[in-house]
Amino acid sequence: MADHEHSVIRHNDHLLLDQPLLRLPNELLRKNFRSAHFTIEKDTSALKTLLKDSATTAVSGRASQQDVLKNLDAMIAKMRGVKRKLTAYADEEARLHNQVHARVSHLDELYTMKSVDDVKYDTWSRRRLDRLLADHLLRHGYNDTASALAADRGMEALVDVETFVGLSRIQEALKRGSVTEALAWCFENKKELRKMESNLEFELRLQQYIELIRAQTHTKLLEAIAHAKKYLIPFRATHLHEVQQACGLLAIPPNSPAAATYLEMYKPSRWTELAELFTTTHNNLLSLPSVPLLHIALSSGLSALKTPACHATHLDATASNLGHGVCPICSIELNELARNVPYAHHTKSHVDHDLLLLPNGRVYGKERLEEQAKKAGLPPDQVKDYLTNEIYSVDQLKKVYIT
Repeated sequence: MADHEHSVIRHNDHLLLDQPLLRLPNELLRKNFRSAHFTIEKDTSALKTLLKDSATTAVSGRASQQDVLKNLDAMIAKMRGVKRKLTAYADEEARLHNQVHARVSHLDELYTMKSVDDVKYDTWSRRRLDRLLADHLLRHGYNDTASALAADRGMEALVDVETFVGLSRIQEALKRGSVTEALAWCFENKKELRKMESNLEFELRLQQYIELIRAQTHTKLLEAIAHAKKYLIPFRATHLHEVQQACGLLAIPPNSPAAATYLEMYKPSRWTELAELFTTTHNNLLSLPSVPLLHIALSSGLSALKTPACHATHLDATASNLGHGVCPICSIELNELARNVPYAHHTKSHVDHDLLLLPNGRVYGKERLEEQAKKAGLPPDQVKDYLTNEIYSVDQLKKVYIT
């Protein structure tokens, strides 16, 4: 009964890990729609203005026939440009809809299975593992490897290669000392960033200012003053302290003895911190988890198996060997990895009663050992490890207590 209970698939629990699979395409669809709407509003407004001016000047006689034709050509060219933009948005929308369909179909397959013993579950879970591995690779910058894995497994629609490639491109640009790409991304998402009360744009503008000050040439210092007036002063209501510090940089060159006060601003590691801030902001905007999904899955599995004994330092040699070869958490490979995950909350124990420790380090319930000994035709004073077929005397067994 217990085995059956554990083999039943709890679909809702399974899908907790797969929420980003549907959230990200939805966020990208919203972004694509906003961009298309902005293009229509902006370009049609310009077209209406041009049309009105052309009609007015033509009727009043202030424009020649040739001028009117030039204006009409300009309007046609602009409309063709709008069409090209909208075609690109429509193609992106179709791609995202196909992606959503593929992902919904993939998750819907799980509902056709009731037990982990179903042969189809092995295939489905393997595909999920491939997705988690691809996500892990993408988050660590191995974009080509992730793309090759997705192509090899035929799961391009289930992996967000384009999103993470764009993220990597901007991360690398920041680490190289360029804020241009990140600022362009901020401009594309300025409304959403404003709602999130993000300080990313301010930090990028501040870094631009710092680099102008660092150059210490007359021209660059004048540029720094103009930059501060245009991009930093507007933030004084929310970043007053940082703006005041930035103004102080004008009087404190990087090589000045007094520059120690401004080490936080002049330090080269600010570029790495900016890359990390961008990553966090990017993931929050697109509802992506802050850590790879593979880590979340591993943490859940390790936590479910972890007990206080797995990392106890006060156990004697006999107890330390208790889980050797039996408990995955006590293994060399997983012990350190599981150290910081929480213990699982178990409401029901499935451990055998009257546990006995065999000399080989394995633990079994007394009733099970007696049953196996009887099946093997052993005398009452002997027991058998049915996994290793080793036989031991009852006197060699030790009582185990769980506290």
